[in-house]
Amino acid sequence: MVNIPENVARVQERIAVACRRSGRRVEDVRLVAISKTMPCEAIRAGYEAGLREFGENRVQEAKAKRPALSDLTATWHLVGHLQTNKAKPARELFHWVHSVDSLRLAEKLAQAAPCSSDRLPVLLEVNLGEETTKSGVRTEEIAALAERVAQFETLELRGLMVIPPFFEDPEKGRPYFRQLRELAKEIESRKLPNVSMRELSMGMSHDFEVAIEEGATIVRVGTAIFGPRQ
Repeated sequence: MVNIPENVARVQERIAVACRRSGRRVEDVRLVAISKTMPCEAIRAGYEAGLREFGENRVQEAKAKRPALSDLTATWHLVGHLQTNKAKPARELFHWVHSVDSLRLAEKLAQAAPCSSDRLPVLLEVNLGEETTKSGVRTEEIAALAERVAQFETLELRGLMVIPPFFEDPEKGRPYFRQLRELAKEIESRKLPNVSMRELSMGMSHDFEVAIEEGATIVRVGTAIFGPRQ
């Protein structure tokens, strides 16, 4: 049996150690528990252990889970690829979208805004490894997309997200995390309206310490909390 409270405590300690090692404040790193494929009972156990932010990959899965978890005061992040025809339900289900990878998707999310003055925080997903099996914007296209997304009144561009190539040695992911940080600095220097590059969503269960050392403000941790997925 997976002991979720113990796992949460262990992950939080790993985050704290990585922050101390890199001279950062632990409160500046947000832990998003990736609960995709996990039952509602596991999410509730994580919540009871102190987690308040959860990430899902698919709109349909989140739509099925959310009614059973409506009593939780949680923040929900969409971290998986989003199809344009799912933009409206995504806007209704999620507080953050990490995976904006095209102008068309940004347009659909902007058009799907609820009757509220709140802007939807979004991150642009960058495909730094240029892997054909992964979504994301190419490095040379990211600045232009940021300029266009900045024009949507119902979206607020908060930063960038990356899923680098998988390496057994987490250190090999460091150049990708560093590159994302530099890209964010470049976009920030343009002083675009409604744009803040302060959020870097990078690092998962096997490499989030390295990501924190390179400036991650959001780490997406699933297996280290909930155990292996079915």
